[in-house]
Amino acid sequence: MKKLGKYSIGMGDRFGHQGEAQLNAIIEAGKKGVEITPVWNKSNREHVTIGTEPSDVRKEADAVTKKTGYKKPYFVDADHINFDTVDRFIESSDFFTIDVASYIGKKAEEKEIKEFVAGAEKYAGELKIPGIKKPFNVTKKQINETAEKYLFAAIKAWDIFRKIEKVKGKGNFITEVSMDEVPQPQTPVELFFILKMLGEENIPVQTIAPKFSGRFNKGVDYVGDPEKFAEEFESDLMVIDFAIKEFGLPENLKMSIHSGSDKFAIYPFIGSIIKKHDKGIHLKTAGTTWLEEVIGLAVSGGKALEFVKEIYAKSLEKTEELCAPYADVIDINISKLPKKSEVSAWDSKKFAESLRNVPGNKNYNPNMRQLIHVGYKLAAQRMDEYIKLLEANEKTVAGCVYENMYDRHICRLFNIK
Repeated sequence: MKKLGKYSIGMGDRFGHQGEAQLNAIIEAGKKGVEITPVWNKSNREHVTIGTEPSDVRKEADAVTKKTGYKKPYFVDADHINFDTVDRFIESSDFFTIDVASYIGKKAEEKEIKEFVAGAEKYAGELKIPGIKKPFNVTKKQINETAEKYLFAAIKAWDIFRKIEKVKGKGNFITEVSMDEVPQPQTPVELFFILKMLGEENIPVQTIAPKFSGRFNKGVDYVGDPEKFAEEFESDLMVIDFAIKEFGLPENLKMSIHSGSDKFAIYPFIGSIIKKHDKGIHLKTAGTTWLEEVIGLAVSGGKALEFVKEIYAKSLEKTEELCAPYADVIDINISKLPKKSEVSAWDSKKFAESLRNVPGNKNYNPNMRQLIHVGYKLAAQRMDEYIKLLEANEKTVAGCVYENMYDRHICRLFNIK
């Protein structure tokens, strides 16, 4: 069976030009003793917006690993797929993020719910999870409510998994189950029973992406109480550890954190907790690559700077349209977006620093960063011009991508000096 490494990072590359820069960050981490498995990921929404195919991601991953001489395992993720969108990904992907968020809250058949509850009632009462000091008081009502909320989603995950397996064959791909894009976080007890459901459906899930409290907005820092997150994260980690043994799940099952890019406030907690318990982590950092391309073009000046200024100006005009698909994962204060006339007078340094997520920099504007984050559609509409600018300024852009991935993400998360 294909196995995901202990540490792995989902690397997004919407326009297919920064795979090598990102991989070089992974290679450098390996030299420092931190082995990270690269996973190229791109969602169906991004493919539709840009006009690419899942096979393009496979071609990029294969090409850059060959060019750099990278011989270790790597994967291509069909990111956030469901039953209706998975087909176009099956041939070229070997990692599938099965997104069940849209199925949560829909009820399974009464017979299915009753069967699950009957098998889970033995956990009613005091549920002791090794590593968690205080036992959970689980009621039969709570088990029934969890089944009503999540069992249908688990069954749909199985349907999607089987659809993939019929084509790929048994053990030839990595399975992740994602439930993070929902309004409310799952409690550790809910996660415990969700893992029981996945175990009963015989889904060999290797990573699971729950919803945590706080905001995981695209491309900006975590919004919430980092210590509360740490408590939740550690509890969920212990639940996963116990569920592996209890429900026969893959021994390398680990936590996946979506929209994990730039969540600098919680990186020290994640790093210390996984080290404390000797556990793995999968972190998705997709959108920052596009942002670093914009920063790199700004730094390059000339036509490249003018192009990204135009992208920003157009984004201001289309703010509502661009933000709508991402409403649950962005928070933009419109009043704090600089006006087109103001930005038109900026030099390279001012524009780049306004976008670059460096805490403490007085020029950094997280509202502008989030707007540009969702504005990649506008670059896609001028694809030929955009790609020519990337190629003409490749060294500068790649340098920004590498620095972001290695210095601001990998080194922070894994405490590399």
